[in-house]
Amino acid sequence: MKLFVFDLDYTLWNAGDTWCDCTTPPYYWSNGNLLDQAGRRLRLYDDVPDILGKLKGSGKMIAAASRTEAPDWAAQLLQLFSIDHYFDAQEIYPGDKFKHLSRILKQTNTHKKDVVFFDDEYRNVSDIRSMGIEAVFVDDGLNWELVKPYL
Repeated sequence: MKLFVFDLDYTLWNAGDTWCDCTTPPYYWSNGNLLDQAGRRLRLYDDVPDILGKLKGSGKMIAAASRTEAPDWAAQLLQLFSIDHYFDAQEIYPGDKFKHLSRILKQTNTHKKDVVFFDDEYRNVSDIRSMGIEAVFVDDGLNWELVKPYL
């Protein structure tokens, strides 16, 4: 695969057991933990930094596709987790994954057969499969076992 597309909430990160648009910014670091104003701990899943780094290091393109109602907050989290620089395309706004993926394909000039999409919601996985794109259900955060088959 040439392009790896990732959802954000419950795929790349856990935003305090909720979605990032349900958190309470501003976010801040305390004792190595990223917190929101309600004291929720926001964290990347353990394998995510290594996965993104290795994908980018091997010349793969990476994109984010998120239906969040708070795109600015998601962008802040990408920066605070120091992973924003890995992404070649970002479609982060309310809407549907059809629109997100269609725009990402156009921006990256990538064919459907060269894309794999990872998401924690079955409906999104099903929708993207109906477009002819490989889609992977992420049950408990992104990990190497989910990514390895597509390298």
